[in-house]
Amino acid sequence: MTNPLPPILLLDVDGVINASRPGWGGAPRTGYAYAQGSEWKMRWAPALVTRIRDLHKAGTVEVRWCTTWCAYADQLERLWALPPLGRAFAEDINGHAAAVAKLAAARQVLAESRRLNWTDDTEVPLSGEVHDELVAAGALLIRPKGSTGLQPEHLDAIEEFAARTDPSKTED
Repeated sequence: MTNPLPPILLLDVDGVINASRPGWGGAPRTGYAYAQGSEWKMRWAPALVTRIRDLHKAGTVEVRWCTTWCAYADQLERLWALPPLGRAFAEDINGHAAAVAKLAAARQVLAESRRLNWTDDTEVPLSGEVHDELVAAGALLIRPKGSTGLQPEHLDAIEEFAARTDPSKTED
């Protein structure tokens, strides 16, 4: 039985939204977010953030932060004028702990019988046992180039994935 709820979009930040050369046919924007008592410069494509916001507001996907920024996601929501979004975890973690938490979050989405779309420039597996496990469960895995982040074709794939009523019909 297909779950009528929209897919969960697990969304990383650095290398996914925050990118040195985000493109999208327009000038990037810059701004600052604050974490651990420090100011962090962010650079993003406004059209990307708008499209993510629109997909979430329309109910096409349910966005959940899945990033080392989770503990400070309110900073991102303020900077990018996003509504409050779910967090895959609440801890202020980095490195191996973050990698473990991100994979656990992906598996949790599947355990909730929700369709999974995971975007991360470093943790999304490109091959191997975990990749095969997630793809067999119907997940859409997107690992953008860290310097450019998500591009229009990635958002097209996210929309197409969300529009599919049969989650077993996935493409490699």
